[in-house]
Amino acid sequence: MNTLLKGTLVGGLAGLLFGFDTAVIAGTTQGLTQAFRLDPSGLGMTVSSALWGTLLGALFAGRPGDRFGARNCLRAIAGLYIVSALGCLFAPSLAVLVAARVLGGIAIGASSVLAPIYLAEIAPAHRRGMLVGAFQFNIVLGILVAYLSNYLVGLADLGADEWRWKFGVAALPALLLCGLLFVIPNSPRWLAVKGRTKEAEQVLREIGAADVAGELARYARSHVAAGSTLSWSRYRKPMLLAFAIAAFNQLSGINAILYYANDIFAAAGFGKVSADLQSVMIGATNLLFTLLALTVIDRLGRKTLLIVGSVGMVVALTGTAWIQWSGMHRDLLLWALVLFIAAFAFSQGAVIWVYISEIFPTEVRARGQSLGASTHWLMDAIVAGVFPAMAARSNGLPFVLFALAMLVQLFVVARWFVETKGTRLEDIDV
Repeated sequence: MNTLLKGTLVGGLAGLLFGFDTAVIAGTTQGLTQAFRLDPSGLGMTVSSALWGTLLGALFAGRPGDRFGARNCLRAIAGLYIVSALGCLFAPSLAVLVAARVLGGIAIGASSVLAPIYLAEIAPAHRRGMLVGAFQFNIVLGILVAYLSNYLVGLADLGADEWRWKFGVAALPALLLCGLLFVIPNSPRWLAVKGRTKEAEQVLREIGAADVAGELARYARSHVAAGSTLSWSRYRKPMLLAFAIAAFNQLSGINAILYYANDIFAAAGFGKVSADLQSVMIGATNLLFTLLALTVIDRLGRKTLLIVGSVGMVVALTGTAWIQWSGMHRDLLLWALVLFIAAFAFSQGAVIWVYISEIFPTEVRARGQSLGASTHWLMDAIVAGVFPAMAARSNGLPFVLFALAMLVQLFVVARWFVETKGTRLEDIDV
């Protein structure tokens, strides 16, 4: 197996764990509510606790990533995934469960910074969208696996401890990731910036670079031109773009819908196992349309996908709001959410980690990615934390707000976003 393929598979597995840990909570909300006697606010706190850990991971992964390299940091992250899964499985109290979820959140947040960077830095320019997009594909694969796992565990009729096993399954892919991280090299760009030119040259040969000397010369020119501090004066525009795409990603309502999918369907009259199965359909749609987006992202471009997806999300969210508010045609709720997931996966889902990993130079790429990822997770924690209470007061209101946010995104992307498809990282100018 060649080095480029191994690196893509390992980065993808980090994405799978990211997706699994993000979505597995959807099948545990009812069990957690009963086990710990949670009200809507308490449930929101429990679900969003992992997201505050995710925010910490995203905020603080950038500097170690720039200093020690993405691959080396991902090894520590794999360990956190293992500890988190086992901690949730054996948690004797809500406090221990929340602490374990926070550790898992730190791993997710750090993964969202470092895995896309690693993939972007080993990928050739003409395939970068697809290869970095493999991270997102594996996120949604992980979401589908989590939903399917929840469904199968639910069929096993494990009683009051069912939620524990739903969390504990994540230990298996985490162990696999930990082992595989010892068979891939450091990024050639990071090695070159650190002055380890011989190693960078060797890795470039391993990943099939056509012009090794030319690549090293481009790294050197970029290193001289770029500053090593992520300053507002020097990097204002990429910082604003990273903030915008990350904030809109969560203002779409995607993770609130993924986390609370079972509750949304339960409110519409579906039973527990039926709600689990509906969630599997949501996850399958996410996977299919992410895969479709990856086949065209390097031809149509990042900006085009964002515009097309914005329109689809506005339509789907408006329809969902109407169903929830009016109480009519609840049989169409699944299809409205399927349309939303399809539009999201084809646009924001496929583009976000690719775009943020492209718009900053190598010297500050991990810190730039950290800015985008921490914005993403901050907005995620806020939206997930308030969603249960807001939905308890009005089922339709959250979806109206999400639709309005996507309308604003459509305007912002059309007016200010730049296209990055097919351009070498060192030549991207935003």
